[in-house]
Amino acid sequence: MTQSKLFTPTVLGDIHVNHRVVMAPMTRARSTQPGDIPNEMNARYYVQRASAAFIVTEATQISPQGKGYSFTPGIHSAEQIAGWQLVTRAVHQAGGRIFLQLWHVGRMSHPDFHDGALPVAPSAVPFEGQIWKVNPTTGQGEMVPCPTPRALSKEEIHAIVADFRQAAKNAMAAGFDGVEIHGANGYLIDQFLRTTGNTRTDEYGSTRENRLRFLKEVVSAVADEIGPNRTAIRLAPFLTARGMACPDILPTILEAAAFLQQQGIAYLHLVEADWDDAPQFTEAFRQAIRTSFERPIVVAGQYDQAKADWVLNKGYADLVAFGRPFVANPDLPRRLAEGLPLADFDSSTLFGGGEAGYTDYPAWSVCEMA
Repeated sequence: MTQSKLFTPTVLGDIHVNHRVVMAPMTRARSTQPGDIPNEMNARYYVQRASAAFIVTEATQISPQGKGYSFTPGIHSAEQIAGWQLVTRAVHQAGGRIFLQLWHVGRMSHPDFHDGALPVAPSAVPFEGQIWKVNPTTGQGEMVPCPTPRALSKEEIHAIVADFRQAAKNAMAAGFDGVEIHGANGYLIDQFLRTTGNTRTDEYGSTRENRLRFLKEVVSAVADEIGPNRTAIRLAPFLTARGMACPDILPTILEAAAFLQQQGIAYLHLVEADWDDAPQFTEAFRQAIRTSFERPIVVAGQYDQAKADWVLNKGYADLVAFGRPFVANPDLPRRLAEGLPLADFDSSTLFGGGEAGYTDYPAWSVCEMA
């Protein structure tokens, strides 16, 4: 029987991995408050999943301005760096690798996180979007709509680029193997890329080249700070939700991929829309982006082993990231390799809470067998 390519070694940046099952970033909203500080429980969660080829952490805000959800961790304070050191130390002691996902949500936020001030964005464009926020009266989390944001000034844009650079430096101090810039899912970098979120008329808008400027400046700053071999980015070409249905996004992403290839980054992470009626990644686009970007590509979005084998064998990707299956199955690589049953994911415990639905999913070796 031919061995699945999912369980063959590969290299990204200067990291050698012995299989291709990546843990995808998943917001879990369990940092210590106040201060959005990673903690021992977070370390237990990630170390349970250290058998991944590498882990991409939950999205982590680069600054207070970059926050958009309750209880998400940051990487901009000394306490947050120390908290993340608990995580990286545990993962490395278990033989794992871990990248920190750097996050600025832009307009996907709420004034409650910013002392009543509006969230920021490329342009003051109304849109349909919701974030998860704890109600201060009830203490319960709920999805709430985002207001129309205010437009960033050029000086503020430059300051955010500097925040990404500093966050990458902080991630290295926290012991991470690299960083993944969050440029997907309707957050700030994605907002700059799309005509639906970016109506600027200065050098950060109006043309495709200008809409790409912010992404290029962020990637260049991070790569300059920590090295391109430790720098990666996540993009979402076919996203249409959150007011992001841009008619020019595919050629824009292809131009971004060519730039990223030239920069020599560690990998490009492509997230595929994961709801039932979402636009499908076309094979033509997979071929086009592979032509533009020859370095490692990670893909994510409702993959099972058969789909993973298909995308790897076609050469459209080099690694496959799993989200919810990795939450419910901390030993997911073993289960896939040995054809073991997969546990179900409890969506009610996704955001917030404690150990339940977080660190209490058992590995197969401790499962009760009928």
